[in-house]
Amino acid sequence: MDTHDRDGLTEQEFLAQYRAGDYERPSVAADMVIFTVTNTEEDNYRKLPEKELRMLLIRRGGHPYLGKWALPGGFVRPNETAEQAAVRELREETGVDDVYLEQLHTFSDVGRDPRTWVMSCSYMALIDSSRFRLKAGDDAEDAHWFKVSYRLVREHKELLEEGYAKTWSYELKLHSEEVQLTAVVNRTVTAKPTSKSIGFEIVSNDGLAFDHAKIIACAIERLRGETNDTDIALHLMPRLFTLTELQQVYEVILDKELLKANFRRKVADLVSETDHYTENAGHRPSRLFRRNWAE
Repeated sequence: MDTHDRDGLTEQEFLAQYRAGDYERPSVAADMVIFTVTNTEEDNYRKLPEKELRMLLIRRGGHPYLGKWALPGGFVRPNETAEQAAVRELREETGVDDVYLEQLHTFSDVGRDPRTWVMSCSYMALIDSSRFRLKAGDDAEDAHWFKVSYRLVREHKELLEEGYAKTWSYELKLHSEEVQLTAVVNRTVTAKPTSKSIGFEIVSNDGLAFDHAKIIACAIERLRGETNDTDIALHLMPRLFTLTELQQVYEVILDKELLKANFRRKVADLVSETDHYTENAGHRPSRLFRRNWAE
């Protein structure tokens, strides 16, 4: 039996006369924060190379923000989901698609894109550095992996009539061989008796397009939080690795040194040892481990 609404219409009749153009609709973009970890150049072959956390940026080849650096991304097409668009962009920029991918947040501030109303459905991807190739897309002049630095510079707490607002100010630095980009981003937690919210605000920005400094800050916060609580960092590792290499990856993500004994207890259930050892490394061979896929 057909159900009628208050105007006496069935669903089929309602859809037949519905005009989507009566409501303004946003464009939707899928923007990608793509992280990898690389080795630094080490002159002393007897010393283990240190690790660097890097992320992919592209230099825009057209307006708006011509010549500025931006996250890889593009508009969601009518025949795909936002996640499918993210996977497509990832494959086009790096040549890989079978990687760790998670949705970060939907950024929808008014005026975030000068062209029109654009909402960004952002994603974070983690890639083993040995797997990718780099290729700038059609709307990009260049693409580079940037070394990431994200450090606390000040914090402030304000008491509200009910609850509080606490703000952490972070300095974001992104370095490549030729380019240095900087921004200051505030992360504010507002807590009230019945609610809690987290917001990001760009205080200053030199060289990044759109509100991408805010998206990058959100991604770094997510990556650090999940590195503390989950096995997410293992998605940045090759198939076989040493525990020292894994600890270095944790340290560059968290931006702090970890005690060796504590770290090894932390990851004991996350990895399994193999019968393989490092070779031709200029120092005593180390046992290689792999990710533990057991439940």
